[in-house]
Amino acid sequence: MSEAYIVTSLRTPGCRRRKGAFAQTRPESLLKTVIEALMEKTPNVEKKDVEDILLGCAFPEAEQGLNIGRVMAQMCGFPDSTCGATVNRFCSSGLEAIALQAMRIRSGWCDVAIGGGIESMTIVPMGGNMPRPHPDWAKENPDVYISMGATAENVANRYNITREMQDEFGYHSQMKAINAKQNGLYKEIVPTPAVKYVEKEDGSWEQKTWLQDFDDGIRESTTLEGMAKLRPAFAANGSVTAGNSSQTTDGAAVTLVMSEEAVKKFDVKPIAKLKYYTVAGVRADEMGVGPAYAIPKILKMADMKIDDFGVIEVNEAFASQAIYCLQQLGLYEKREQWLSDSDKRRINVNGGAIALGHPLGCTGAKLCAQVMTEMQERGAKYGLESMCIGGGMGAAAIFELCD
Repeated sequence: MSEAYIVTSLRTPGCRRRKGAFAQTRPESLLKTVIEALMEKTPNVEKKDVEDILLGCAFPEAEQGLNIGRVMAQMCGFPDSTCGATVNRFCSSGLEAIALQAMRIRSGWCDVAIGGGIESMTIVPMGGNMPRPHPDWAKENPDVYISMGATAENVANRYNITREMQDEFGYHSQMKAINAKQNGLYKEIVPTPAVKYVEKEDGSWEQKTWLQDFDDGIRESTTLEGMAKLRPAFAANGSVTAGNSSQTTDGAAVTLVMSEEAVKKFDVKPIAKLKYYTVAGVRADEMGVGPAYAIPKILKMADMKIDDFGVIEVNEAFASQAIYCLQQLGLYEKREQWLSDSDKRRINVNGGAIALGHPLGCTGAKLCAQVMTEMQERGAKYGLESMCIGGGMGAAAIFELCD
């Protein structure tokens, strides 16, 4: 089976739901910017060469519905021959899209394809505009429909993840992100036009635009003392708060994947190979433990050990679940690998979703872009990406840096 190469991987900034820069920016506009940048940054490859665009989206409806994969192919000026589709595996949708394109390439069914993800959590609310759980099934087994925050509380309670542990983890996520923002380490970010409609004195409305070039959910004023004062968000006596949970966010990310033959044909230098991808199922009411199952599964597939990886991204849906997963991997106690003030850190090295946000269908593609940046910066031979998934799953992918 042939290899699948990651050639270019980019993302928009992640901006806070409702209060952030992209609150009035349509999801198609976010995607158009990052797809156009992807093509511009890949010399010799033209739009006519791209066979398919597959986009992950957790709630593919309204402005991000109508098969946004095909909509974007047309909106971005790709020829009619460039196809498009939408995939939904909730929190891993963006990674799923990239992996599916890689599998098609590895099987010989495709040579040049784009995988990515989108989520405007401002425009399309969590749960969608018209959720309709099955009434009889909901009585029998409601766990598949429950709040993700409730699952985070379940993980904290069942596995003794204290409030102090969660706040500390969230604090270091913010500190790592602050450092990365101040030092320009998010090299995968594409400056993206943001739109805001402002009412004028005469009652008419004016559209204002500007370039947004940073993640606007990072909280520079974060302190452990301040985090400790936050009230529980999902249970009266709970430990999960807004400060130790991922932010709901708007954003988009895309990756260009190519076969070895295409890499040679177009004379491009790939970043990495996508070597393995897998998913694992867990109890729906503790969905956050997913990476604790998906990562051992993929390590067995690849005959590798966790210490083989120079860069590890475990999505911080909630601090409680991220901590538990790291504990199961023997990494949480190795504090120098995730603390913000350590030069030995390799886990969520520039902050995670607690600081940068978790734009659901985009996150898997967003993390891929971040992993590519950091693998190149560090010269890390292997990178690992993983996340938990709503409904009770985990996903993981392994990347190998190209020489």
